[in-house]
Amino acid sequence: MNPSRGPSGAAASPQRVRRVCFVTGTRAEFGLMLTTLRAISASEALRLQIVATGMHLDPRRGATIEHIAAAGCRVDATVPWPARAETAPVACAAATGRAIAVLARVLSDLGSDVVLVVGDRVEAFAAAAAAHICRRVVAHVHGGDRALGQIDDSLRHAITKLAHVHFVATPAARRRVLRLGEDPWRVHLVGAPGVDGLTRAAAPWSAVKAAFPQLRRRGYVLVVLHPVDPDPRLEQQRAQLVLEGLREGGPQQMVVLYPNNDPGASGIVRCWKSLRTAGAIAVPHVSRDLFLGLMRDAAMLAGNSSSGIIEAASFGTPVIDIGPRQAGRERNRNVIHCGYDPVQIRRAMKRIWRRGRPLRYACANVYGGDGAGRRIAQVLSALPPDEVLLRKIIAC
Repeated sequence: MNPSRGPSGAAASPQRVRRVCFVTGTRAEFGLMLTTLRAISASEALRLQIVATGMHLDPRRGATIEHIAAAGCRVDATVPWPARAETAPVACAAATGRAIAVLARVLSDLGSDVVLVVGDRVEAFAAAAAAHICRRVVAHVHGGDRALGQIDDSLRHAITKLAHVHFVATPAARRRVLRLGEDPWRVHLVGAPGVDGLTRAAAPWSAVKAAFPQLRRRGYVLVVLHPVDPDPRLEQQRAQLVLEGLREGGPQQMVVLYPNNDPGASGIVRCWKSLRTAGAIAVPHVSRDLFLGLMRDAAMLAGNSSSGIIEAASFGTPVIDIGPRQAGRERNRNVIHCGYDPVQIRRAMKRIWRRGRPLRYACANVYGGDGAGRRIAQVLSALPPDEVLLRKIIAC
């Protein structure tokens, strides 16, 4: 499909400058969209706006709103997201409702034309709901991905039904969005923005070594574990099982990153705060360039982060995907799946570690390569008029 063509098949005529408002709630989400945001900023047909919420405003998670400014982007507005929202589903639902109300006012005040959201998080759902009801065009990145049985799966597909423009990462994701009844002309196969410019964005080993002097290249495990269940006690137990599995049979060094702010995260944080494993370092936040450098030079990545499913393959880094959080997602050859079972984790580690000669994979990625950000900006700059976009008709 030619992304510059609208529903009639004719090339879209030039429109006035559109204000594209990106709503971001996490460090990872902002980082993977950075090339897209820069391409939008560089477009004469678009004007970028940024609204920060969620973990960006939480000092316990590094107050990552500062990193948005450090990346050269201006925050146009913030939307409060209470820290207690991570403690229980009810608190999270209440925070989502309040965010929808505030976002509606913010989008009106900013005069946003297009609201850009990513993935399946509650902040993205709140932004998509507010924008759709306020008759703003919703553009959704990473629709059609799967996380079988998780609330994320339902939220992602709900955002798809609220969205007017879809930027999908793989042909399989495109097919799923079409099966949901979306018009084909609205669905654009662009690849994963997180893979765009990945190798260039990663900090060199010298910068990784300066931040973590004790690390040995290809001699450590990078651990990123997020909650699956809202019960913090259960998530703390799972984190302890993961640690038990990682303690033997592989590298003796570990860099452990704090989880996102989903319900249940406090249990994982408690486990990391009590970490006493020799050679293990737990940190609340690192910049994206440093995170990518850590991922590239790790012997392996362990946990359940989408970065292991999407980005790690571009470095050839082996991944131990633990538990059901990423179930159903397309994955590359570098991913080994296991449960919250120390024996399974240990077996996977030994298979990768090979007594200090860690396995590496070819840098091939089903989620694409460079160019996603540029392609997204091109589509946004050539969108048909709002009255065409806002009139959604279920295609099946």
